[in-house]
Order: sequence, then structure tokens, then C-alpha cells
Amino acid sequence: MSNIKDFSSKLRNSGLRPTKQRIKICEILFNKEKTFHFSINELAQIISKETVDKISLATIYNTVQAFLKKGYLKEISINSDKSYYDTNTTNHHHFYDEDKKELIDIDYEEVEPVIVKKVPPSKKIKSIEVLIKVQNR
Repeated sequence: MSNIKDFSSKLRNSGLRPTKQRIKICEILFNKEKTFHFSINELAQIISKETVDKISLATIYNTVQAFLKKGYLKEISINSDKSYYDTNTTNHHHFYDEDKKELIDIDYEEVEPVIVKKVPPSKKIKSIEVLIKVQNR
């Protein structure tokens, strides 16, 4: 996905008007050759380096949240006050390097199946994604 028409469609599908600022956010998120992980603040830093236009943190946050709701992004919660977002929305697992503060993808097949003995009443398992926290020895 590399053109304004595709980005505009993605924004409209997410319930957002395709403004110049939001299209720039799309370019950064979805115009990469490979997927990546980011926090809202990290994305804001990338945007400020790649554009002369000022994009408010609120616009960045609201756009990311709309993409999250639509399924264009995935949220990975590290703890109660730290979340990352992933442009790879397929089922896969992650290492979280606590020293570098970064996520590293793990292919789904690299983790043995997880056995869940009890599921809440009237619920079914949608997916299982493992987060493994690592640190230097």
C-alpha cells in the first residue's frame, strides 16, 4: 500500500477523514517494507523527523486508536502503563527486551501450543499470543 488513494480508503474505513496529517501517519505506518512496533511517543518522534508539518499527539493517538479498532494495528500491553502497537496483525508472539525497551517478533510456530484449562463462561478463545520478557544476564 503506497499511494494516497489506498491511505484515504484505509482512513475512511476507520471512520476518519483523510487529512494531510493522517495520510502522513499512514505513510509512516503502512509504507514500510516490513512491519514494526512502536509506542505513541515513538511514532510522534518518527513523524517529527520525517515531516515539516506539525501533527499533534492527539491526532496521532486518535488515528492509531481508530486503526486499532478496525484491525489495521495490534496492541501489545507490556504493563499497565506501557503499550506498543504492531503493524503485523497476524497471530504471532513477542519477546520484550526490558533492557532495550523493544519488541521482537517470534513466529507463531516457534512456541509450543498453549493449553488453557478453563475459559470464562460464555467465552471462546479467539487467539493466544505469548509475551516473553527478557533481560541481559
